[in-house]
Amino acid sequence: MKKMEEYVRSIPDFPEEGIIFRDVTSVLQDADGLHLAIDEIQRRLEGLDFDVVVGPESRGFIFGVPVAYNLRKAFVPVRKKGKLPCETVEISYDLEYGSATVEMHKDAVRPGQKVVIIDDLIATGGTIEAITKLVEGLGGEVVKICFLMELAGLKGRERLSSYEVESVICYPGK
Repeated sequence: MKKMEEYVRSIPDFPEEGIIFRDVTSVLQDADGLHLAIDEIQRRLEGLDFDVVVGPESRGFIFGVPVAYNLRKAFVPVRKKGKLPCETVEISYDLEYGSATVEMHKDAVRPGQKVVIIDDLIATGGTIEAITKLVEGLGGEVVKICFLMELAGLKGRERLSSYEVESVICYPGK
């Protein structure tokens, strides 16, 4: 069987020269790659006591839902502002160029629930940092954060240093 890294397509000089884009769609398009990705993320949760999986739109849904399903846990989506129909809590945060706002339902995480956050990629860590604040603002406890891929050169893990963070693949650059 191939290693996880072999399923990820690397595209040099995209979106700009000097950047190597790590394309998760090549993982999704291969049945064995997708299966391995879910298994590897799930393996990082073995023995962990938690109640809820939280995943940001959209690739956090792709990887978080099957893990939640397999482990019989609830799944909570975090979406871009204006996409959820019920009462929400929201947070705005800075991006490299501009800002973004994400939200989740106000009743999605209850006080005392233990939460795992799952996403495809950690770069600067800004989105996940914002999500931790939403979860904690609702009284939840973030017990682990898991990623399929990590771009270590962007130092996102440092931004999340007060949490247990794991990635399946760690690339040294940007």
